[in-house]
Parts: sequence; structure tokens; C-alpha cells
Amino acid sequence: MQIAPGYRADIEGLRALAVILVILYHYATPGFSGGFIGVDVFFVISGFVITQLLQRRLTNDDFRFSDFYARRLRRLVPAFLLVSTVTFVVISPFYLGEDYYIFAKSWLSSLGGVSNVYYFQELSQYFAPESRSLSLLHTWSLAVEEQFYLLWPLALYLAYRFGKGRSAHWPFAVVLVIAFAFSVYLAATHPTAAYYLLPARLFEFMLGTGVALFSRQLPALGPRAAQWIAALGLALICLTATTLTASDHFPGYNALWPTLGAALVIYAGLHQQGTLTARLLSLPVMVFLGGLSYSLYLWHWPPVALMHYQLIELTWLNRLLLIGGVLVLSWLSFRYVENRYRHRPWSFKKSFLLLLLLPALFIWAIQSTIRIADDLSFRIPEERRALYRIIVQSHTSDLYEDCFDSSPSNFDKTDACLFGAAPADGQPDSILIGDSHALAMLGFVEQLIGDDYAMLAVTMASTPFISPEHNAEAMLDPEKQARNAALADYLQERPLTVFVNAWWNAYLHTPAFQGYFLDTLAWLQAQGHSVIVLEDPPELPSAAHAGCALKNVDDCSISALEAKQKQANFLRFKETAQQRFPAIRWIDPRQVLCDQQRCQTVLNGTPLYRDDNHLNYVGSQAIGREYIQRFGNPLSATEAP
Repeated sequence: MQIAPGYRADIEGLRALAVILVILYHYATPGFSGGFIGVDVFFVISGFVITQLLQRRLTNDDFRFSDFYARRLRRLVPAFLLVSTVTFVVISPFYLGEDYYIFAKSWLSSLGGVSNVYYFQELSQYFAPESRSLSLLHTWSLAVEEQFYLLWPLALYLAYRFGKGRSAHWPFAVVLVIAFAFSVYLAATHPTAAYYLLPARLFEFMLGTGVALFSRQLPALGPRAAQWIAALGLALICLTATTLTASDHFPGYNALWPTLGAALVIYAGLHQQGTLTARLLSLPVMVFLGGLSYSLYLWHWPPVALMHYQLIELTWLNRLLLIGGVLVLSWLSFRYVENRYRHRPWSFKKSFLLLLLLPALFIWAIQSTIRIADDLSFRIPEERRALYRIIVQSHTSDLYEDCFDSSPSNFDKTDACLFGAAPADGQPDSILIGDSHALAMLGFVEQLIGDDYAMLAVTMASTPFISPEHNAEAMLDPEKQARNAALADYLQERPLTVFVNAWWNAYLHTPAFQGYFLDTLAWLQAQGHSVIVLEDPPELPSAAHAGCALKNVDDCSISALEAKQKQANFLRFKETAQQRFPAIRWIDPRQVLCDQQRCQTVLNGTPLYRDDNHLNYVGSQAIGREYIQRFGNPLSATEAP
């Protein structure tokens, strides 16, 4: 194995290119839809550089795990503590309720090197937070690197300790192929896990480690070959950064091209430092930015996350101001924090105590305080706390949890989930069915039924009602199948007025669900039910718009045209259903909220949403009252069965 030389200016420039691509992507710069691949370039560089470091130590027989991890702590943690603490102070006047608490939890998980696991779990939930407003979201990649640093030194140490004199390139190649195949599989089947967790990214690190480990066994490159290979590597990075989009499968095979490109650039530079690519990457400005790359990466995301949360548009002026501000902050933190602490002769024990344990206790205390004391949000001015309570504390799924989170096969039929009039014979004469969107419409429906209907609410997360013939193929989750089966049994007992709702946009983009829902309407009518379909309110551009009333924004309305475009699949379904089932009634809350140009997210001073696609309970009631006032009660012409 060859122990490659230490410092390489072209690798510093490659770091600069990687962080530039990430920043351009996160700042929504046109033409860089795949700039997120800069993170993957970093992974290749990390694999190469850390392997070189370990090789030198192991070859000299002076490697110590405690020294290695003490250096990692001093290198990474001080700048993170600075950026995260400043971020906490800056966002405190703005972030509301659960958003504020989520920051505190992510802060602690980021310090502990597990934020990728935290975000994977948090963003996989049904009521997931708005990812673009998560101020420390970018630390997921740092966590992936830190987890690699836990595994790779031990693996290489064991290889040196027990495998000296053996050729390891074939086992390494086999593991690399398996790791890549697993990444492809995860990206296709479990995309969130693939994106955030180490296993799907492992092959990227291995490309870098492979170049370091087997540089002597790889063909030596002459000037011309190195020129072409380096240029090809740079082209692969740039092409994927400008052609990939966030909707493409990733990492998987799409991550191979930029990471292979990074590995080729590094490989070419092992033999020839005079290639055009190496000279470009070694330009003083690139080397300077490469030196700042860690601080640049830390600082670049929190301000744009806050801007998104506060609904501040990313104009070209704002982008330029952000870039300038981030450059200044990055230089200051690099000069006075990174360089000051990375060379301190602290032991692992001292580094762990000062940089991990004590800050973790401090952050945990903040997290606990927020959980206990932030219920009424002491950070919100008194005159706006009523609005705050509506947005943050009137979630229908929390207020009526029994009607949403009960046993799938034995749903709640008690008074806790009965609304409107008292059942004359102990049995409701109407029922609200569907997923969380149906429950979010509860306040609206309550205004319509008044004291004329006794309504049972039966809802479950991500579980629209599907008729028995399609239940198994539509609902792959056994619990969802059980809920729909139990509900179908109940609906076959006697005729009811059935209010049907679902997150139509989430399901109707597939032709299969178009058919499932049409057959479900036919099944409901066949049971003798009077069916009323509740249409969804407009979806917001992001969850951040739900709190618009608290953000000193002059106009909280959204584009009616964009909202209608999102409902194109539903409108096609509705047209077909109206032709097949003319007796079914349709009630559209958008009639209250939208005109030809704009849709309102605040009605008569009342904020309506809890996130980008669910109404809050108070807002749902307000829409119901306004609907009746403008158009009359649509149920007055509907006879209960």
C-alpha cells in the first residue's frame, strides 16, 4: 500500500466545489437542481483523507483510538457548538410550539452524532415537520460521517493487525459492490432511510478509501491519461449537479456518478498534479473556500431555514446577502474557533468532558425547559397568543385522539367520538370516515350537522376508507386493513349519512386509487347510505404558511391557480364520479376560501391551518360557519336515511 503525501491543494478545491454546489442548491439557485450531490462528494473525500491519516499512523505503529477521537472532537465540535448556539438564540423569537421543541431535540442529537437517525424518525411520521424549516437539518450528513469514523478506524486497525501481507482488494471490491447494490435497493424501497442513514451511503466512503488503500495496485497514470480521467471526474460531478432533481431516486445508482467522479479526480491527482482540473481546483480562491468548507457548511443552512419559516422569499438580492454574510461568519469561525481548538493538546477525556458531556447537559436542560414552559410560549407577545393557541394547540387529532388513534379493529363508538345531536335510539344516524384529513374537517362538518344529525367520527392516519373488494391491495399495512374491514362491517349494519373525506391529492395520483375510490362510492351506495363527499381545502406551499398570521406578513393568501393545479387529479376523479353517481352530494370548502386569483389561509382574523395540508380545529369550524352564512346549509336538502 502506498502512503500518499499529506496536503493536496486540488482536494481542498474539491471540498470548495462540493460546498458551493450544496449552497447553490439550498439557496434554490436556478440550474443547480442536483447540487445536493456535494454532500456525497464530501463523503468520498472523507473516506480518502481519513484513510490516509490512519495508514500513516498504523504504518508508524503510533495509532491510538483515544488520540484519533480526541482530534475528531476538537476538529468538529467547537464550530458546531458556536453555530448551533447562535442559531438557537436567533430563532427563539420566531419558532413556535413543537417547531421550537424539535430544534432542541435535533440540537442534542446533532451533538451526539445521531441527527441523521433523529431526522429519519421525525420525517417519517405522519405529521412530520416542514423539513425546509429545520435549522439543523444539514447536520444529518455530519452524523453520517461521524458514524463512519466510528466504524472505519476499527476495521482498518484489525486489517493491519491481522491481515498484514494479504491482498485485500478482492474482498474490498466485493463489499463495495454489495454496499452499492444495497444503496440501490434502499433508494427504491425505503427512500427516506436511504437518504439519511449510513448503510446506503457506505459505498461512497468506500470509493474514497479504496483510492487511498489500493493506489499502488491501480494503474499508474501518465500526464495524458490523468488529464482525461480528472476531466471526466469533474464533468461527472458537474453534470449530476445540474441535471439531477430532488425527485430522482437517491442515493442509489444516481449517487454513483458524482462519487465516482470525485474518486477519479482524487485518483488522477495521486500521479499528476499538473492536470487542468487540478490547476483549476488549486486556484487560490478554491483553496481558500476549501479551507472554510466545514464552517461554510455549518453556517449556510440555518439562515435560509429561518427565512423559509418566516416566509421570506429567496430573491437574488437575498441570495447574495446570504452568501456574503455566510462567508464572513465562516471566516470568523474558522479563524477564531476551528483553528484555535483543533490544535489544542487536550486528551480524549478532557475533550469529551468539555466538548460533549457538559454541552449535552446544557442542551438537555434547555430542551426540558422548552417542553415544560413553552405551552403558552412566553416568546409570543400577549396580543398574538390567541392566534398562537389556534395554530399550535387546536390540532383535531390531539383534541379527539380517541377518534383517530383507537384500536384498528375495535374503533371507539362511545360519546367521545359522537358529535351533533344525541342519538335517539343510542345509534348515530351519520358517520365521518377517512384519514387525518377527514378528522381535520370535523369542525366544518359539526357546523353543518348542528343538532340535526348524530354523527360518529371514525378516522385513522393514512387510512382512507376502501371497500372490502380492494382493501387488501390498496392497504398494505395489516392495521389499516383491519380498520377498513371493521369499518366495512359497521357500515353494513344499517343505512347512514356517510361523510367521506381523504387526502385526495395523496392517493389519486395513481390510476389504481381512482378505481378504488370509485368502487368504494358504489359500495357505499349499495349499502343504502346517503353519501356526501367532502372536498379538501387548498394545500399550502409549505407548512410554514400555516403560521403566517404570526409572522407580520401583509398578505397570507396563496395563489388560487397553483392550488387548483395541485388538485387536478381530484378534479378528474370528481368529474367521473359525478357522472356515475349523480345522487352523491359534494361539499367544497374552497368556495369559502378562494376566488379566481387567491385562496385565503386566514378567515376573519382566524388562522385556518395546522400545517400545509391539514386544517386546525378552530379554523375548520370557522370555514363551516362562513359556508353556511354565504351559501346556506347544504344538508338542509339532504334527508337522513
